[in-house]
Amino acid sequence: GISTASGPQCNLQGLWRNELGSNMTLSALDEAGTFSGSYHTAVAATNKQILVSPLQGAQQHLSANGQPTFGFTVQWQFADSTTAFVGQCFVDRRGKETLETTWLLQEEVPSRKDAWKATR
Repeated sequence: GISTASGPQCNLQGLWRNELGSNMTLSALDEAGTFSGSYHTAVAATNKQILVSPLQGAQQHLSANGQPTFGFTVQWQFADSTTAFVGQCFVDRRGKETLETTWLLQEEVPSRKDAWKATR
């Protein structure tokens, strides 16, 4: 849709890097606000080879100030776990975009009695 926001708009599409050296690439949003991409983590609690992992997400409609919230899940290809991220895209006056996110990682456990330790 047409945005009435003045100033820079946050755009999730493209390559993102975090302070720990992980890389994420996000596709363009479709009409419904959904996107896909890939996540290459630099940090993992495993001695297995780290593989690029697929992600799926959705962005809220652009707000008036052009700093939308979003969420996505990553299905790790090298571990029996899934991570859900939620966050917001912030853009400063110079147009620099930053994603602030929080995540929950759910690890597969052998039985329901171990469920208490499955999330971090």
